[in-house]
Amino acid sequence: MAQSYKTVKHYGTDEVVVKKSRFIADVYPAETEAEALERISEVKKKYHDARHNCCAYRIGKKGEFLKYSDDGEPQGTAGIPMLDILKGEDITDAVVIVTRYFGGILLGTGGLVRAYSQAAKAGLKAAETVTMTLYRRTEITSDYSLHGKIQYMLLKSGYKISDTVFTDKVKIISACPAEETDNLEARVKDISQGKAVFEAGGLFYG
Repeated sequence: MAQSYKTVKHYGTDEVVVKKSRFIADVYPAETEAEALERISEVKKKYHDARHNCCAYRIGKKGEFLKYSDDGEPQGTAGIPMLDILKGEDITDAVVIVTRYFGGILLGTGGLVRAYSQAAKAGLKAAETVTMTLYRRTEITSDYSLHGKIQYMLLKSGYKISDTVFTDKVKIISACPAEETDNLEARVKDISQGKAVFEAGGLFYG
């Protein structure tokens, strides 16, 4: 699994006008191809009277699933430039749809590439980008006498504590970047002199 990946934070939209043609960008997070296709369908219904609804998406934590559509524009002038923006900024699990309302002035292939690229960038800026990190859930069980030391170490190291369970022992439920799991376990053993029990749980992105 990828240790981290870059995606969009939320839905975003923006518009650019080039020689009277309107280019409206709609950008959505999409973790599956089915979700991306659903968003594309929604936008096409929304702008059903537009001449072109071009799109590009990149799916998978390593951006392994790629697809684009020029939707009637000259080949290579819309979908590929938008896909290149996603690849260039290393953004995945996202779909970009740019709707064009023709303004009556031909832009030429170079002009179209620039316009669709500009619209895609504007849409991505509106959607905001965020880096998602792979975390591992952890549970640290200790005597009450060690609780303060372990909690202080976790917080000082920047780990978020999601819960603390108090019974005859104290169990701290937290998470750390997956690649730091072994290091955290060693630190817990060191600070508790081997008395605390460290358990590594499931993985998740956050």
